[in-house]
Amino acid sequence: MDAVEALNEIAFWLERELAPSFKVKAFRNAAAAISGLTDDDVAARARDGRLRRTKGIGNRTFEVILQATEGGIPDYLQALRERAKQPLATEGRELHSLLKGDLHSHSDWSDGGSPIETMAQAARILGRDYLALTDHSPNLTIANGLSSERLSQQLDLVDGYNETAADGFRLLTGIEVDILENGTLDQDPGMLDRLDVVVASVHSKLRSEARVMTRRMLGGIEDPHTDVLGHCTGRLVTGSRGSRPESEFDAERVFAACAENGVAVEINSRPERQDPPDDLIQRALDAGCLFSIDSDAHAPGQLDFLQYGAARAAANGVPADRIVTTWPLERLLEWTGRRR
Repeated sequence: MDAVEALNEIAFWLERELAPSFKVKAFRNAAAAISGLTDDDVAARARDGRLRRTKGIGNRTFEVILQATEGGIPDYLQALRERAKQPLATEGRELHSLLKGDLHSHSDWSDGGSPIETMAQAARILGRDYLALTDHSPNLTIANGLSSERLSQQLDLVDGYNETAADGFRLLTGIEVDILENGTLDQDPGMLDRLDVVVASVHSKLRSEARVMTRRMLGGIEDPHTDVLGHCTGRLVTGSRGSRPESEFDAERVFAACAENGVAVEINSRPERQDPPDDLIQRALDAGCLFSIDSDAHAPGQLDFLQYGAARAAANGVPADRIVTTWPLERLLEWTGRRR
């Protein structure tokens, strides 16, 4: 098989398994190191030893490249494929099969690890009809948030991608915009008008008192650009960043505002977030809210985290038709354009 494809597929499955980032980068870097070479060049360099001396190629990646050039499926890739036959989540498989898209993902334009095209290709391989590119907004400097100028450049790139996209797949323009302390959104309204999808999230001062946090969230929800309320409690329950408690806010008022304004409550599929907690999913259900099952992927393999979100939605009895990511593209875009 093609050596670059083998290396990138290995990285994909490792990302899906939440492998350490250094291990994933080793395969992504090796793929980049040989991506400009022909198959014959790669094979020749593998045989005469030049490939071993190439920057970005280590012992394991060399072995993968060598086995690929010899015409077989590399052993390491085959082992990962076998492990991947087991679903990430055993529950919610019927609901997962109904998901048509994903409204929350990040590329290397902000704090993701892969180019836009690589993220879109992974979404297509997973059978998605659409993927929203929602890199961060300017206030989140630690995540290289997008200024208006950079966001405008990204929109041109997305337009170019969609002009050549196959199979009817659509990359949606979007942003994960910060809800600032005063309840406003951290991006120029004129830029937000140009987007297909706006996910609004709180990323700072998560331990504010409930009254302050409620007022802040209501401001973001009531902004006519907001489509999805992202990871509403901000909690972390596991993972390398440690744990973080839920933000405190008036759930009745927040979810009533979501229902009134047609804003979907995100069921964030990242295993370290599991946000909202089950009790808040139930309260959002009772309030009549829409939901969006999203991956919040920062790497291609993480796009498959939707399995986790579908399992939690199914366990909490969320009806499929109230999940906007089960909707076909035309219906979805009609919904996101409702208040623009």
